[in-house]
Amino acid sequence: MTTEDRIQELCRFIEAHGDETLTLQVLAERVGLSPFHLQRRFKALVGVTPKEYVEACRVRRLKTSLRSASGVTDAVYEAGFGSSSRVYERADTRLGMTPRQYRRGGEKLQITYTTILTPVGLMMIGATDRGLCFIQFGEDGEALRAMLAAEYPAAGLVPMPDPPHPDFAQWVERLTEHLAGGRSRLELPLDIQATAFQMRVWNYLQTIPYGEVQSYGEVAAGLGEPKSSRAVARACATNRVALVIPCHRVIRGTGEMGGYRWGIARKRTILDRERSFRPKP
Repeated sequence: MTTEDRIQELCRFIEAHGDETLTLQVLAERVGLSPFHLQRRFKALVGVTPKEYVEACRVRRLKTSLRSASGVTDAVYEAGFGSSSRVYERADTRLGMTPRQYRRGGEKLQITYTTILTPVGLMMIGATDRGLCFIQFGEDGEALRAMLAAEYPAAGLVPMPDPPHPDFAQWVERLTEHLAGGRSRLELPLDIQATAFQMRVWNYLQTIPYGEVQSYGEVAAGLGEPKSSRAVARACATNRVALVIPCHRVIRGTGEMGGYRWGIARKRTILDRERSFRPKP
């Protein structure tokens, strides 16, 4: 069995046993690798460390439990977290909100938003104080706001003030520069929710070079899951943060554009612009 096969098997084991104590040593012994080698190869193949993958699986389990458990504390322990404090310490990077907020549909969460006209159409940007949580294209500002409200039904939606918060202004500026060809890399903070597999796909998409494309099958193979092309396509389709998570860079193996939630014509235009702005070799 190759190292890649071992790590794929380990991912499945973690997903099934996330409520157990899974230290790096325990995981390394399971696949017959040294902790150092496992850490390095796991990160290279999956895109996150074994510890981050364990926590992502626990958060996914927690999200399910929060909808059905009798209380937050019960859900925390059912998901495999040793204490509620550990969850709250990580809530801003894993849940995008505290467990109680998630249970209540984003209650008390404030999202600032603005709409800007870009070379590829109207774009709405929404952000919490932790990062961007919504970047979508549309034809109408009211329709985009309705989409934002549907995504975060219990959150407070606040139009971007004038002057805007410096962080928000900088995020908008970088997105604008990116679409104008002045910034090939978008390293912006995100405040989004994801399953463990979605996180793997979205992290991988961010490694596809500016102006280049890969097929759904190539992404699946790059994740070490060559039979998961359809799951990769679903992860792309559920992306709520356009451009920063560049799902537009994934196409069909035939070379056809494939799907894009904001329209195939827009996908083609974004790719054409990236190729035209990419430095010539």
